[in-house]
Order: sequence, then C-alpha cells, then structure tokens
Amino acid sequence: MGRIKKAIEDSINLKEKLLTKETILDISVIVGECISALNRGNAIYWCGNGGSAADAQHLAAELSGRFYYDRPPLHSEALHCNTSYITAVANDYSYDKIYSRLIDGIGKPGDILFGLSTSGKSLNIINAFNTAIELKMITIGLTGKTPEFPFKLGCEHIIQVPSDDTPRIQEAHMLIGHIICQLIEEEMYPQEK
Repeated sequence: MGRIKKAIEDSINLKEKLLTKETILDISVIVGECISALNRGNAIYWCGNGGSAADAQHLAAELSGRFYYDRPPLHSEALHCNTSYITAVANDYSYDKIYSRLIDGIGKPGDILFGLSTSGKSLNIINAFNTAIELKMITIGLTGKTPEFPFKLGCEHIIQVPSDDTPRIQEAHMLIGHIICQLIEEEMYPQEK
C-alpha cells in the first residue's frame, strides 16, 4: 500500500510543479501556434520512442479523431505508424534517420513537429527537429528536467517537466498534451453553452 500511495503522491506533486506562470504561458503559446497552423491548412506531426511514441500516437488521434465532442477532423499524425517505413529506413540508413527522412518528405513550412523525449537525448528526434527547422516548420519539445543541448536548441518551444523519473514525466506529457488538444478543439470548434 505504501508504494502505491507514494507513486500517486509523486505524480500529484510533479503535476503541481507544472502550475507555474511559465508553463501555463508556454502551453497557451503552443496552442496558439497549433491553431494558427491548422487554420492555414498546415499539419501537426508527433514523434517519440517507446512509451513516448505511444503517447505521440494517442495525442495525434485526439486531434485527427475527436477529443471531447464530435467536430471535423484536424490534420494530425504520429510519424512512427508505418512499420515497413521505420524498419526499412532503420535498416538502410540508421534508426537516427527515421523521423528526419520522413519529415524531409512530407514537412511543409508552417507545419508543426512535436517531439516527445523524456531524456531529451533521442537523436532521431533531434535530427527530425533539425530537418524541420530547415523546412521552416515550428518545433515543439516535451521533455524532462535536463535535456541534451541539441534537443533544446532544436525546439522553438520547449516544456521541460521538472523530473528525472521517466513514468512521471510521461504522465505529465500526457496531461500537457491533453490540455493542448482540449484547447485546440474548444477554440477551433466552440460548443454552444
């Protein structure tokens, strides 16, 4: 019972640390960037590795499908869903190129690329950010407390969750991602009250 209670308390404590003006402002700015991009006809792309890939796919689906209510779909995709592509590029080039090569093929100026990396060390995401910057895309990183310098450098916007605990960081990324999706949905397709 003690370990369960501690895990829940640790999650709550970390989420309370996100209640800063800076984090709230960062989320607000990111939502504005996403809405502007979607209104221009641009896309939102998501990438991550392991659990962060699953989170990226989940968040892409919240926008392309629906979140709280029925409304038109939004152009939002997770980059890792084509396993034939991923395994071919990883085999023929390198795993470090799986996202950058795809962004090079489909990215357009004004598109948005979200990269989720709890460590901020994911070279495939760093490379994708570099390619996205060359294409004049907007880059947004969700990471932990101490990302590598190249990761931070590749982000036009970054939210650093103040933790080194991977599961707690991922939980915070989902909270932040859900807030972003909720606000995009509400602002683009407001409901009658």
